[in-house]
Amino acid sequence: MYITSRVEDFASLSGAGVTIGNFDGVHLGHQALIRHSLAMCRKNGLGHVLITFSPHPRRVLAPHRHVPLTSRERRMELLDALGVQRVLELDFTPDMAAMSAEEFTRGFLLPLGIRRLVVGYDFTLGKNRSGSFDVLRGLGEQFGFTVERLEPVQLDDGIVSSTRLRRMITQGDVRGASRLLGYWYGFSGEVAHGDKRGSRIGYPTINLARPEVLLPDNGVYATFVRRGEDCFKAVTNVGHRPTFGGDTSDITVESFLPGVTVNLYGQKVFVEFVDRLRGERRFEDAGQLSAQIALDVELACEMLEK
Repeated sequence: MYITSRVEDFASLSGAGVTIGNFDGVHLGHQALIRHSLAMCRKNGLGHVLITFSPHPRRVLAPHRHVPLTSRERRMELLDALGVQRVLELDFTPDMAAMSAEEFTRGFLLPLGIRRLVVGYDFTLGKNRSGSFDVLRGLGEQFGFTVERLEPVQLDDGIVSSTRLRRMITQGDVRGASRLLGYWYGFSGEVAHGDKRGSRIGYPTINLARPEVLLPDNGVYATFVRRGEDCFKAVTNVGHRPTFGGDTSDITVESFLPGVTVNLYGQKVFVEFVDRLRGERRFEDAGQLSAQIALDVELACEMLEK
């Protein structure tokens, strides 16, 4: 997959089919849009170009309120797995945010030799979301390309959307989120040294440096921890470690891997969240916590076997 921020790098295309979006999470709705646009390009002999933005526009427009669902690296991996070959990753700046739909079209779509544009059901382009589907269709008539809008993907009595995903993840419903994604929700991180409290009660954990993505609600989860081709069953705690007087402003991600003795410190792992076991709570002492962890491990292993 070729990724560039320069529209002129695709100037050699004799005609392009384009789809545009943030694709945060690359959920089932995004996947349907991308697969449709790829198939359309194959049918019509067009070069497919996916346009996306970095950072996510909301990181620029509302930096204190937006945390991405996936890292850039993960997003590109998912796009590559779908068969995307060309990505125009534009640097989203306040200047770009101020562009009209026509300015964006002239600056980034026409140089691609665009012939067809495929967008999602709720897509808008340009300043103040002024580039609605009707506006884009008018621009297409003016500049010689067609615009197609796909209907939303419906699942479990609702539309598959990034907003719905965010709500589910922040509520701890990682199993429901995985249905909307088509894969287990998760993130990668480097294993760092902790304070060894888990080891002292018989459950040594690996500690992940906090990722810059949306974390599930505080609680205990059945998870898989992957390192390359290796996949380990795990119990993962997201939260403040209240039994040990954890700092409520500092959220940690800790995983216990039953039966695993491999040294993972300093290595990059990927944690996949399968289901929520319980909420995080404070225990009277380490003995009570240890007994609960034993139950968590037993339940998690049963879930993960299935």
